[in-house]
Amino acid sequence: MGKVWRHSAAAALTAALLTGGLGAGATSAAAAVACPSGTESDFNGDGVRDTAVADPEASDDGVAKSGAVHVVYGGGKGTLTLKQSLDNVPGAPETGDRFGFSLAVYDADLDGCSDLVVGNPYEDIGTVPDSGSVHVFYGSTSGLNAGRAVKEFYQGTDKPLGGGAETDDWVGYAVAAGKTSGGQPYLLIGSPGESVGTVDDAGAFYYVSGTAQTVVFVSQDTDKAGDVAGVAEQDDRFGSTFAATPTHFAVGTPGEALGTTTFAGGVAWFNHTLTSGYPKPLGGLGQDQDAISGAEEVGDQFGAALAMVPYRPSGATSTTESLLAVGVPGEDLSTTVDAGAVQVFRLTASGSFSEVAWIDQNSADVDGEAEAGDFFGRRLAAVNTSPNATSTATTTRLAIGVPGEESSEEHADKGGVLVVPMVGAAGGSDQWVDPGYGIPSTPAPRMLTGLSLGGNSALLYVGVPYGPAEGRAVYGFPWNVASGGAPTLTIKPGEAGLPADGVAFGTTVR
Repeated sequence: MGKVWRHSAAAALTAALLTGGLGAGATSAAAAVACPSGTESDFNGDGVRDTAVADPEASDDGVAKSGAVHVVYGGGKGTLTLKQSLDNVPGAPETGDRFGFSLAVYDADLDGCSDLVVGNPYEDIGTVPDSGSVHVFYGSTSGLNAGRAVKEFYQGTDKPLGGGAETDDWVGYAVAAGKTSGGQPYLLIGSPGESVGTVDDAGAFYYVSGTAQTVVFVSQDTDKAGDVAGVAEQDDRFGSTFAATPTHFAVGTPGEALGTTTFAGGVAWFNHTLTSGYPKPLGGLGQDQDAISGAEEVGDQFGAALAMVPYRPSGATSTTESLLAVGVPGEDLSTTVDAGAVQVFRLTASGSFSEVAWIDQNSADVDGEAEAGDFFGRRLAAVNTSPNATSTATTTRLAIGVPGEESSEEHADKGGVLVVPMVGAAGGSDQWVDPGYGIPSTPAPRMLTGLSLGGNSALLYVGVPYGPAEGRAVYGFPWNVASGGAPTLTIKPGEAGLPADGVAFGTTVR
């Protein structure tokens, strides 16, 4: 039976799997005895972390920019390429789908094997262009896509997300997932192009809870469990970004207008406590508030990037708080336009917040110097390596992407990444890496290093999908790497069983 196309009634899934359940061109992951609980990013249950690397501009079956995701199993146990041309993957490759535009990892069915969430925001649903979709690929002792059937989330009156598919909703533009403090899996799916009533591009997100994957729709006009911060307005793009811990999650609204100041940006934050199935809104953050530094300015895009980690203050006996980093890449520093900044907030279980840090490249002892067009904070990633202990500058680390950084006019927009502590002074133990200084690649213009960040408790991932071909790869660094230190992991097209035809390999990595 050939590939079943576009979400027909028969297209739940084809029964036959390709060889080994992996798909063409893949090598089999060594099977484990059982999926061990507690190992993060472990898709095949062998107790070793695995890595997913997206190339959303790759061609699939000759279709340009339809996208692909490459999985590298830890311990040298093979690779796997996921794409929509595989018989057991719903949908079909279409030009510009960008399959793999966003990624998340969690244990959706609590079987101990990690599962992979793949966002496909420019997917056409029927004749509706760029409505978007999300695929959940389940892990098993034989690896991803080798056991339980793929779950697809997309819009439609009788479909998993309900409602009706609409043009340019961009379902799956952002995804985040994990496990709540109560042990329940959750999945966040952004739809920043969603129209709310007659308001275009107001944005929304879907909260998918539990192993039953119960779905609720949340916009800035939702009041099912309390008022969500803000009001649905045109071009808000609510749901463009996410960050989450077992206690809290935050949703970015980088297009939020504050008064007459357009695209100033904002953030809404919630906890995972469900009331009538809806997560509880706790408040909003924006630079128009007295308790928050800075002033709202046109194009600040406060919330264009988010990262969050569990936080335990000194003297606490449990971890119920979070630290939230908010990227403000369009922030002007005096007359330095679009230099960018990052603000860090402490979120409590009771719903209060306080700002604990403002970070830019003019901050005391921080590496580098703020320059126009740096866009410091355009991407963020963070970790707490010891969430069940008192948080310190060593255990809580924040990676800040600076894609507009340049070392000379010859290397404009080379980019770079600054790693700072989330507890204490940012310049107290900061580190810097960029092409030619830690990243083993020849510096070149328009590399935009820092546009791809990810990580787990062991490694910070820096994707370099642009620039000289020999340097395009994903590099893994220890979170406390020395400035300019070498990566301890390199994942590169054409090596270790990966296809060599990468286009934007490493645009997203988890």
